[in-house]
Amino acid sequence: MPKGGQKTAAEPREVIEIPAELPALPVTDTVVFPYMMLPLVISDKKLVRMADESLATNKIIAIFARKYPEGEEPAAEDLYSVGTASTILKMLRFPDNSMRLLVQGIGRVKLESVVQTEPYLKVRLSAITEDNRKTEETSALMKNVTNLFQKLVESVSYLPEELKVLSMNIEEPGRLADIVASNLNVEVARKQEILETVDAKERLQKVAVILARELELLEIGQKIQSDVKTEMDRGQREYYLRQQLKAIQKELGEVDERTQEADELREKIKKAQMPHEAEEAALKEVERLSKMAVAAAEYTVSRTYLDWLVSLPWSVSSGEEINVGEAAKILEEDHHDLEKVKERILEYLAVRKLKKNPKGPILCLVGPPGVGKTSLGMSIARALGRKFVRMSLGGMRDEAEIRGHRRTYIGALPGRIIQGMRKAESNNPVFMLDEVDKIGADFRGDPAAALLEVLDPEQNFSFSDHYLSVAFDLSKVVFITTANLLDPIPTVLRDRMEVLELPGYTREEKLIIAKKYLVPRQYEENGISQESLVFKDDAVREIISNYTMEAGVRNLEREIATVCRKVARQIAEGKDTSVSLTAKNLSDFLGPEKFFSEIAQRNDEVGVATGLAWTAMGGEIMFVEAQKMKGGKSLSLTGNLGEVMKESAQAALSYVRSLSKELGVKENFFDATDIHIHVPAGSIPKDGPSAGVAMVTCLASLVTGIPVKHDVAMTGEITLRGRVLPIGGVRQKVLAAHRAGIKTVVLPRKNEKDLVEVPEEVRKEIKFVFVERIDEMLSATLSSPVLKPTEAAVSRDRAPSRGVAQALRTSPDVKKQHSRARKNT
Repeated sequence: MPKGGQKTAAEPREVIEIPAELPALPVTDTVVFPYMMLPLVISDKKLVRMADESLATNKIIAIFARKYPEGEEPAAEDLYSVGTASTILKMLRFPDNSMRLLVQGIGRVKLESVVQTEPYLKVRLSAITEDNRKTEETSALMKNVTNLFQKLVESVSYLPEELKVLSMNIEEPGRLADIVASNLNVEVARKQEILETVDAKERLQKVAVILARELELLEIGQKIQSDVKTEMDRGQREYYLRQQLKAIQKELGEVDERTQEADELREKIKKAQMPHEAEEAALKEVERLSKMAVAAAEYTVSRTYLDWLVSLPWSVSSGEEINVGEAAKILEEDHHDLEKVKERILEYLAVRKLKKNPKGPILCLVGPPGVGKTSLGMSIARALGRKFVRMSLGGMRDEAEIRGHRRTYIGALPGRIIQGMRKAESNNPVFMLDEVDKIGADFRGDPAAALLEVLDPEQNFSFSDHYLSVAFDLSKVVFITTANLLDPIPTVLRDRMEVLELPGYTREEKLIIAKKYLVPRQYEENGISQESLVFKDDAVREIISNYTMEAGVRNLEREIATVCRKVARQIAEGKDTSVSLTAKNLSDFLGPEKFFSEIAQRNDEVGVATGLAWTAMGGEIMFVEAQKMKGGKSLSLTGNLGEVMKESAQAALSYVRSLSKELGVKENFFDATDIHIHVPAGSIPKDGPSAGVAMVTCLASLVTGIPVKHDVAMTGEITLRGRVLPIGGVRQKVLAAHRAGIKTVVLPRKNEKDLVEVPEEVRKEIKFVFVERIDEMLSATLSSPVLKPTEAAVSRDRAPSRGVAQALRTSPDVKKQHSRARKNT
């Protein structure tokens, strides 16, 4: 919209007849009065066209002030009803397609109706007749207005001195009122009110009131200046301007917005019930904010900081009514088995109920992907009746993500811990830190080190965020971390957490999970009913065995979803569908089998042993192959092996060479032979000492020519003296052997106690052999004995030790027969 420039007076010209229809030009922030000249700037294409057509005809347009200056293209109802018919005196075009016009008001007009809106606004109007006769009363008013206007010109700098002479030489009362009003620095609404006043006497009275008020405000300002001048020095200029503004607002009866804002912030700080230290810092910042100019760069920084302080849940808690029995029911509904985790949560609730303000536990749920770690955190929050907040730490490398940025930086924010507390709107939520084992460190710091304070119950009652600069109490928060592996977690951080392992599922557990949770959820997500699709148990077992190879159930749910989508498509195409999914027709929906048991396809071979590995994805079987060739007693190791695994291979070769005589190997066999040990899946890094027994077995088979039993898997660390040392991850490795169809598992004798964690149905299907020495292990793994064992191997058929037998009888796995599975959401 065009805006007016500086107004100048002009002598009236001959009377110009105003047409009944004229183009309408809306203007913003100005009012055009009759007899006045002023420049206008036009950039809108429609208005430029209107000006061109007017210049080509009578050069007259109607100018109306806008009621609402915010809009882009005003309609007729957005304009004031009274405007000014004006003639275009001069026009100047510019390269940017804009136009400069010099216009002069002719007379007042009233908008009657709209003639057209395109390509520009054209209206029907009527001229307003004015009575400019001079009477004694109007003469007195003119003299009064002239005197007041001359005083105002002398007192302010934005009015030129020439206006004093101009106002003295005007004889018409209406014209004097218009000239004075057009030069006053008042709002558009006040000027429009004067334009709409037809009677010259009434118009002069309104102008006199405005002049008197402006002069009064100037006098008040001078009085304020004289009052505060004695108290002001060079550093008090800002204070002086603020005091002057307050005094003016007081005289006008207006409220200081900044004072009101400061009062509101103080009220919010009081309601937040902050600790004493935080409240002092907040009040100090409010005081600083109230003395700061709104346009100052620091104003927004300070205001944002206060918003964060007052919005944090300093004293807001949830879930204080603790019902241990109800919490136990909720955990039982959402997750089956997981007795250790459930017991730990219920213990925490019991302590919380008996003792106020106990230190919150720091639980670390460790297990392969898809076993339900995240969903377990949500169930814990539901059982506690608290808010749940999840924060992913995967790939985090900036310490400021935890502790926040200092306020000196542009765009600084608190760390994600404080952001999570604000999102939870509670000071005691269940806060899940996902993928804690995937934190990295670089030049921006170590986030794991920043987590030390967060996850330490002895310190987190006064957690310090760099942005807040005041302590925040995290002791009421139940922190739960998740990880796939414990090894990448720094030792000092791991020491602050209570580790609870979530191993992989058995086939029967996956079957129960699928029937109870996964299938109903996919029914709902894909919009189909149980009448349209029925999953038979044999079909689900087939999916578990031949279409997925995982410790969790994530891929299992994906395969179930694939079947549901295919049935949903058939229903959407209008086919009368009622599918009963069985093992026979499963391939019609999922295609050929994706996985098969490699053990079932193998025979007893020389130089090939089956080991067991433990990875972030759960347990897996691992083949170790050995080959001999003519050479000069060198050892080659391939398969992307780590340093520890290479050392195990070297130790295995040394032990086998030391038994050359007992194994019946020729004396110069190793001097003229090169040996190559390879572990397939070379793209996957492998490391650890537990493959030592598999390497000894494949080497002993290679040098003796005796095949290794293909249905036997083994794990254990070896020593040069022939001992078999215990290893970790027994449950995961045994479950992997069970999935692969292994019939016998050889374990170190000291791992016998770990069978308590193996499900009962798995223990029934696998024969376990526990060994202390390598000669016992070779007797169990080779198809025919090569060494006389120093001690008979102990199998599952032999009675275990008293302590292990007692543990097996009382373990939750035996008591519950592992008939329940865990929900994965």
